[in-house]
Amino acid sequence: MRLALNQRIVILLHGGIQGTVGKTGLSLLRYSEAPIVAVIDKECPGKSLTELTGIQRDVPIVASFMEAMKFKPQVLVIGIAPNGGSLPDDYWHELKDALKAGMSIVNGLHTPLANIPELRSLLVKPEQVIWDVRKEPPNLGVAKALARNLGCRRVLTVGTDMAVGKMSTSLELHHASKLRGWRSKFLATGQTGLMLEGDGVPLDAIRVDYAAGAVEAMMLRYGKNYDILHIEGQGSLLHPASTATLPLIRGSQPTQMILVHRAGQTEVMEGVPIPALSEVIKMYEMVASGAGAFANVPIAAVALNTGHLDEVTAKEEILKVEDETGLPCTDVIRFGANKLLDAVMQN
Repeated sequence: MRLALNQRIVILLHGGIQGTVGKTGLSLLRYSEAPIVAVIDKECPGKSLTELTGIQRDVPIVASFMEAMKFKPQVLVIGIAPNGGSLPDDYWHELKDALKAGMSIVNGLHTPLANIPELRSLLVKPEQVIWDVRKEPPNLGVAKALARNLGCRRVLTVGTDMAVGKMSTSLELHHASKLRGWRSKFLATGQTGLMLEGDGVPLDAIRVDYAAGAVEAMMLRYGKNYDILHIEGQGSLLHPASTATLPLIRGSQPTQMILVHRAGQTEVMEGVPIPALSEVIKMYEMVASGAGAFANVPIAAVALNTGHLDEVTAKEEILKVEDETGLPCTDVIRFGANKLLDAVMQN
């Protein structure tokens, strides 16, 4: 499935426009071609989405689902991605109201909704669905490092932390590749990417023994038909709660990696520092090569998230990273992905 381009969408995003949990909704607003008619966020009603986020999309912000009904939406998307992926208690009544109004629901959280009897009983139209995006696909196997035999470039985004911009970096690289006339494919591995692309693997819903195998199967499905695959990164090898990064590295057998970092961030969480970027780069390259068991995989460039900085400071931080790492660096949202793509092609 994917978000239909002929259905009017409203995004449920309480506290997510300016908070830290709204990456799903904000990414859909930035990248989805679907008609998004309203955003529900009780903290920002009536304000300008563009002024708050920099996203060039004229979508009204309302305080409640009932206010959003005047825009005649057909699908409600849960736009938050909180730690742990659980549905907040105060979302339930709005989900029920949406179902009673004949709408479908798209749910990217770990909390499954489609099999809850109370919600299923509210499906009143044949075309109504509850799409739980994080659902393990059938017929999974284990990885065998088969992706290394593919002739295409395989570019994986890796990060110093979760939620720093790995998906956005992969999407921007994909769009830049297509503009150059290359056969490019974005491979989704998280709930937001799956909503945008319509296929991929919900990696954090897959049992760990089969995670690398699911990634490998996806690579083999597309690798022979494209010049370059942009694989959406997940998690971070630095984060104590992350289990998704290593299966991505092993399953995709990348030819290059892009390191994604938030400018100025020094800790993953309290007591867990982010080492110097030069050391992080060494770690990722060592892990990817398996100390020689696999091919050498370079970090080709650094994607720096500077969304919290003014443009002058952002450019200064980019230069600092280039000086520290000796690698090309830019913010792909502000300045485009061509600089990073050039670096990928040179490795």
